Amino acid sequence: MRRLRLTTWFPILAVVAFLGVFLMWPLAHVFTRACWDKTGFTLGYLRNLFTNPVQIEAVGMSFLIAACVTVTCTAIAMPLAWLFARRTFPGKVLWSGLLLVPMILPPFVSAVGMKILFSRAGALSTLMMNLGLANGPVDWLGRFPLAGIVLLESLHLFPILYLNLVAALGNIDPSLEEAALNLGASPVRVFRRVTLPLALPGLFAGMVLIFVWSFTELGTPLVFGLRRVLPVMIYDSVSEIGTNPAGYAQVAFVLIISALGFWISKRLIARDRSVATLGRLSVGRKEVPLTRAGTWLATGFLLAVLGLAVLPHLSVILLSISRRWFLTVLPQGWTLEFFGRALNSDLTREAVVNSLGLSLGATVLDLVLGFGIAWLCVRKRVIGGDWLDALSMLPLAVPGLVIAFGYMGCFSGAFPNTLLDPRFNPMILLAVSYSIRRLPYMVRAAHAGLEQVSTTYEEAAANLGASPLRVVWRVTLPLISANLLAGAILCFSFSMLEVSDSLILAQSERFYPITKAIYALIDSLENGVNIASALGVWAMLLLGAGLLWATALLGKRIGQMFRAG
Repeated sequence: MRRLRLTTWFPILAVVAFLGVFLMWPLAHVFTRACWDKTGFTLGYLRNLFTNPVQIEAVGMSFLIAACVTVTCTAIAMPLAWLFARRTFPGKVLWSGLLLVPMILPPFVSAVGMKILFSRAGALSTLMMNLGLANGPVDWLGRFPLAGIVLLESLHLFPILYLNLVAALGNIDPSLEEAALNLGASPVRVFRRVTLPLALPGLFAGMVLIFVWSFTELGTPLVFGLRRVLPVMIYDSVSEIGTNPAGYAQVAFVLIISALGFWISKRLIARDRSVATLGRLSVGRKEVPLTRAGTWLATGFLLAVLGLAVLPHLSVILLSISRRWFLTVLPQGWTLEFFGRALNSDLTREAVVNSLGLSLGATVLDLVLGFGIAWLCVRKRVIGGDWLDALSMLPLAVPGLVIAFGYMGCFSGAFPNTLLDPRFNPMILLAVSYSIRRLPYMVRAAHAGLEQVSTTYEEAAANLGASPLRVVWRVTLPLISANLLAGAILCFSFSMLEVSDSLILAQSERFYPITKAIYALIDSLENGVNIASALGVWAMLLLGAGLLWATALLGKRIGQMFRAG
């Protein structure tokens, strides 16, 4: 009994201690500094967000971007989800995989290519002049920077809402829709009065996730030069962490919005599971084949969406293989030189090595923590397991921007000139922040694997005298290895391209990860943009391969990785 208690409670204490130090303490530090000063408790700094004209503009612009991105993603994802959940057509499996392509490059990197397309001397402006539609160069991004940000973030995020919607539509009992049809309702009325209300919890849960994600996005407005948004103002206030509490108030407000969105998403998903599955499996759903005309229309729609979605990726690729793209529709001077320079210069070579080491460390940490949490919640069913699971999901509600700012605030000076001082060496904290951000992926993957595997084999091994640790090592882990591998691939791939943590924590060039190196190269001379694009293509290939591998292992369950619970 003593060994069993130790093997149960020690992992709980270890997980709670880790998350307490590296998640809850930084968040508590942010709120403390935002609400206390030398005079004591105050809400003045938070109030300043709604009284200072500059702060009001930043908050309003951030909300506007998030709202526009959410609406745009919904307009794209809704017809796609209905098409894939209700109809069958040639190439459906291939198309469903291709819809994940927009996720393989962060909008931060894609913005590099989009700037070339829509700049004053870019491809679109030149094309319009050549066609006689414009008398001179048109600076599209200068005139409409908000539109560029919304478009880029929407093209990156709509697959997440699509995955949520496909799951929501798939959970609806087909007998409910068939009953409405049998009573004389038209297909449009059935969708409006039956299907859509049952899918609304899943739809709104995905919309909330998109809203929070775009509200806290740092990289895209930073590259486009839009400074009056909340994430960029937080980034600019990092240098004043020790002297100006205004940055803490901004971070606290972002955290409140994110936590509220996460809570709403959790409630909606719980409602989706309890309402949309009423009577489920009473009859099997039969997908309706599209007619020839419908197949052509669906193919045209899919080509249009994917063509627009991969346009930023294509522009990055073209930049990486050309020497010059100025006042021409297509680039000139084709070359593969920049791919070599992207891996051979001092800055990029060190950045690649740093990112590989950081991502590997974060993945190993997530494997240990994620499996431990899932094992305690599913197999041991410990008291407080629901709270432990909720705590592990909390990073979904905490943007990397908030975590990185909290680390800079609470660890700077607390352990001077040590590996826990981000101004001295941020590598440990970078790896930890990556792992914290991706921990929910691993927990969900391990949780799904443990729920699918029967306990019979583990009980048999225990009855033969194997210790609990030996049962886990020789029986449990091999049985769920595919799930753990899929979670590890996602953790590693997304950690390689983590943006907010890297931009804030990596202050010195020798500690730059890939994303910070790309940001540094964008404004550098001597083909810096081309080298940054080549580095982005290498990262795109890595993340794309990772997503394809994880999808092959998890199948349709890949969508669970991007849900709040």
